Amino acid sequence: MSVLATSRLISVKNRVWHSLLALVISVVLASPVSLGSDFGTTGLIDIPTARMSSDGTLRFTSAYDGRHRSYMLTYQAVPWAQGTFRYTGFDEFFHWDRNYEFKLKIVNESKNLPQLAIGIRDALGTGLFESEYVVASKKLTNGLDFSLGLGWGRLAGNSSFENPLGSVTDGFKKRDATVGRGGKFSIKNFFSGPHVGLFGGMSYQFESIPLRAMIEYNPDEYSFDVSRGSRAPKSPISYGLTWEFSPGIRISASHQHMEDFGISVSAQVPSNVRSIKHRNRSFVSSVDLRSTDLPDQIKKNSWYDTLLYDVERSGLILSSARLSKDKNTAELVVGNTVYPLWTDAISQLTTLADLHLPDDVQAIHFVVEEAGHRTNRVLVRRPSNESNLNTRRSGSYEILPARSLAKPDHKTDFKTGKVNFTADLSTRFQLFDPDDPARGQLSMGIGADYILGSHWTIRARYGLDLKNNFWESKRKISNSRLPRVRSDIVKYLTQGETGLDSFYLEGRNTWRGNYHYRIFLGVLEEMYSGTGGELLFWPSKSRVALGLSANWVKQRDFDKSFDHLDYETTTLLGSAYWATPFHNYDLAVHVGRYLAKDIGGTFEARRTFDNGWQVGAWATFTNVSSDEFGEGSFDKGLYFKVPLDGLLGKSTRSSYSTRLRSIQRDGGQRLEKHSANIFWDLRQVRYDVFSNTNLRNP
Repeated sequence: MSVLATSRLISVKNRVWHSLLALVISVVLASPVSLGSDFGTTGLIDIPTARMSSDGTLRFTSAYDGRHRSYMLTYQAVPWAQGTFRYTGFDEFFHWDRNYEFKLKIVNESKNLPQLAIGIRDALGTGLFESEYVVASKKLTNGLDFSLGLGWGRLAGNSSFENPLGSVTDGFKKRDATVGRGGKFSIKNFFSGPHVGLFGGMSYQFESIPLRAMIEYNPDEYSFDVSRGSRAPKSPISYGLTWEFSPGIRISASHQHMEDFGISVSAQVPSNVRSIKHRNRSFVSSVDLRSTDLPDQIKKNSWYDTLLYDVERSGLILSSARLSKDKNTAELVVGNTVYPLWTDAISQLTTLADLHLPDDVQAIHFVVEEAGHRTNRVLVRRPSNESNLNTRRSGSYEILPARSLAKPDHKTDFKTGKVNFTADLSTRFQLFDPDDPARGQLSMGIGADYILGSHWTIRARYGLDLKNNFWESKRKISNSRLPRVRSDIVKYLTQGETGLDSFYLEGRNTWRGNYHYRIFLGVLEEMYSGTGGELLFWPSKSRVALGLSANWVKQRDFDKSFDHLDYETTTLLGSAYWATPFHNYDLAVHVGRYLAKDIGGTFEARRTFDNGWQVGAWATFTNVSSDEFGEGSFDKGLYFKVPLDGLLGKSTRSSYSTRLRSIQRDGGQRLEKHSANIFWDLRQVRYDVFSNTNLRNP
């Protein structure tokens, strides 16, 4: 997966981008942390331990040890499984490598037994750091933690211990040292080789100061470095200190192999922490206002007008309403623009509806509308009519299938024919270029939405470049053997650094409660114009959904004008989704035709938390061979969606989402924002989100 860099100098500008990237991630991810090694995975200095982070913890680590500079992203996927993506540069001969590590806890620590874990380093890479291990960790005293492990590959070092698995089959006695283009599991090498080695160490956490001391024995002989002219390690002994600089950020300093000094910075966030419920500024209800204090269009004797006035001031949306013939039931179609948790929005709506609805109303049906789709109906028994005090505070909830109000008694007249402008400053990073870790751009975006009606909108965005260094990339000309549907991205980032990002018409709606669809036409993204649509069949109480996405697109010119290149194609994807009951993981399989006209499938897994965090991974395999695909062998990567309400210090549904690829190639590519998206758009309003355990008092 690595390519030799052609230059021996890293520019000052690139160092600035690297520092900016590390600073942004460190600030955003600040929170209480666990100990991470210079390899990103929970451990000591370079060796792993059997310890795990708290479930859902996401950690970013940047490390330098005199030989390498590394950037690592580690995620505790479930309480017993941890994964790390690592990007490492070799300073002495200017080589960059990308690899993955996986570690599984197989035995919990008890009074008499240590915690036990098994792991594989460089499981999906070129094999430069390839090693496997079994490691045990035991807490000896309040502050002392001891670890001892058995290692294969690089962690075997020059050990004279024979591989015990060789007695099982001769296949375990040999290990292939070939370094390839990466992107494949080297299964035949796992736990193989003529010898195994011992590694281990201990750490001590001081009680009175936020400092931890570490010492380790690491048998790694750095054979790849030595083969390129680097020096062999002087000693297997390393020691160091870790300082908790602030909650969420740790700085480690080490003396490695008794000759090199290293330093690392790590920052992490627990993605499963429930979002803080920010109190909106207090306001006086329209019920308590004088008529002269209300806007002219608000009639104080109209329950709908006064409810609408309070709902909108709470950051919520009331689209329409209907009362039953006997006036005992009210149906309200509602939306949410502020509350990160929809359950908080329902609680607030319950309070306001209870205040304004006619006295005869006993039950309230909230029809939940999200991103133009109606997903569920939340039935609430009117709190003021309940006899039990606790029930009055929270209401009694029941989740029902959604339905539209064919003939509402009241309907909000949202302003149409009006352009809503937005402006934002944004950063964009091109990460993991084989020649350099990061390049970036600071830009200003001007957005505009023109609402045509309740279901149709014209959307546009124009990007203004303020500063970037994409022009330094040495990969302006793609070497792809496939149609260059994505690998020409550098041309768009340089020739189109300022230009039209999107300009299209979009319609969204729900038909018969279970069928959600969207249609779009125009300039869809920076690389493609076209038309297409998506249909999702998802019964309200089902954990299984089926989808279909189709697009016809034409590739845009590199300057992001209205001109186009000759390439055009049609994509078609059939999708199946499973909202598993396992740690809030959702699985998806997409099968069909991709942008380069290749045919295959994408396997996707995401974990979604109540607070809006999403963390996931995907891999795409098509009829393109690994040689045709090029470096990386197949398309794969990580997905992150980070809610911003904690960073902004107020209730907001704003979030930052991104996909991180180890390398951008052309096989298995699709329009990521215009295919197989509705399921994820509606993830925060599916049936189980509205369980009583999630509902909180307003």
